[in-house]
Amino acid sequence: MPSKISTLRIIAGKWRSRKISFVQLKGVRPTKNVCRETLFNWLAPVTACANCLDLFAGSGALGFEALSRGAKHVVMVDASMQIIHKLKENAELLQASNIDFYCAQIPQRINKIPKQHFDIIFLDPPFHCGLIKSTCEKLLNSGYLAKDCLIYIEAEKELAVENIRPASWKILRKKISGLVGSYLLQTV
Repeated sequence: MPSKISTLRIIAGKWRSRKISFVQLKGVRPTKNVCRETLFNWLAPVTACANCLDLFAGSGALGFEALSRGAKHVVMVDASMQIIHKLKENAELLQASNIDFYCAQIPQRINKIPKQHFDIIFLDPPFHCGLIKSTCEKLLNSGYLAKDCLIYIEAEKELAVENIRPASWKILRKKISGLVGSYLLQTV
């Protein structure tokens, strides 16, 4: 049975109101517009010219939104080749050239991403899978974190991100919206 295709709109920037499509697979949960708007308001001073890593890319909503708002480069990572294929189609449709894609199981295969420093990391895994703590631990010593790197975590609201984050990461912002907890952290 073929996977269902859905669409979402980019909120702001050069691709404002442009639609991108995504594959509806188990665990793919695009960040809702209200959460994306909040996140990019938080990130407004630093998005332009940022090097971004979108782990668990899924729909690509966060990575494409960052590029639309002026990010210098985005690396999108997902475990599904079907999702990677759809992300590449969207990049072609938007004529985005400052983007790379990697098919990798995160956190186990995070080293598949070429070594570079990221200013912003989007960490939005499928809910209730226990992937946030282990991914943060892998990122901690990965060499991917730029100085004062910002990490956005989106998780089920009942997850106590305060208790599973690395001790050296401080929580700058937190918002609960419906069933979703949104957190902006910074390495120190």
